[in-house]
Amino acid sequence: MHNEKLQDVGEFGLIRRIQRQVGGGDHLVLGIGDDCSIQRQDNSWELLTSTDLLIEGVHFNRQWISMEELGRKSAAVNISDIAAMGGRPKSLFLGVACPGDIPVDELESFSRGFVAETNAYDAVLAGGDTCRSLGPLMISVTVQGEVESGRAIRRDGAEVGDAIYVSGTLGDSALALQQLLAGKQPNRYLLARHNTPTARVALGRRLVQEQLASSMLDVSDGILSDLGHILEASGVGAEIELARLPLSDEFRAALQQDGSLLDLALAGGEDYELLLTSPLKNLSEKTLSSVDLTRIGTICSQPGLQVKNQDGSLYRCSRGGFDHFG
Repeated sequence: MHNEKLQDVGEFGLIRRIQRQVGGGDHLVLGIGDDCSIQRQDNSWELLTSTDLLIEGVHFNRQWISMEELGRKSAAVNISDIAAMGGRPKSLFLGVACPGDIPVDELESFSRGFVAETNAYDAVLAGGDTCRSLGPLMISVTVQGEVESGRAIRRDGAEVGDAIYVSGTLGDSALALQQLLAGKQPNRYLLARHNTPTARVALGRRLVQEQLASSMLDVSDGILSDLGHILEASGVGAEIELARLPLSDEFRAALQQDGSLLDLALAGGEDYELLLTSPLKNLSEKTLSSVDLTRIGTICSQPGLQVKNQDGSLYRCSRGGFDHFG
């Protein structure tokens, strides 16, 4: 319809419309629709590429995050896309549109954090661009990495009977943001989970090297929304067991005061943990990296995604996953 607005179709509706306009190429193994594109190279590795925007007032508030932390986060959330495919990051390209009155020392702090985070994953800042912004601070990052040919863990490989796992804990970042929006100060742990997330590169690499995962992505919009991408790409359904969700002590303490916060673990977003499926039912018992894996559900043939309470009844989440235009 010609009078449709962006808020009507949403972020992923827009992406699907663009996807229909795009052709392929001999060099392209995988294009739009996953955490990274995959391109052939002349060796035994394939090139992974992803890009992301961070806009002041949409993704961050400079009152709540230092510029050095913002630099670290800008690098980490992009490197997380490489981790989501099981790759190793190599090069990042940084574009920054700055208001003219922003102090130079703040921009130096930002770049210091960005470079430090990039180097922590054995990658480098390889180029970029700067220009003036007449509005907010805007950050664009493109990341490239590599993965063994044919070994990238995509979204379309989940099969009926696979177990569903997630790394780390859920909801911490969203809880910190909710507290900040309410004028409260999150504790140090929660604030760090929001301002300086960790890309699970080491875990992703182990999953590729040992061929343990059938599908995978990173949790940026909440596990309900992000698992939905796996289900759509793989043509399957899923059941999540609410009691199995991995929650930090800090999150559980807040949950005791307000039970509705549980929805943040399902749909809060910005966890940047790895959400994956595997034919192995005991993957959570393996030590694959410094972060734990928790089995939270099962892939099934019935379409859709159901979240179940311990008594088998359905849990209704009051939140949708994050959508920029929804």
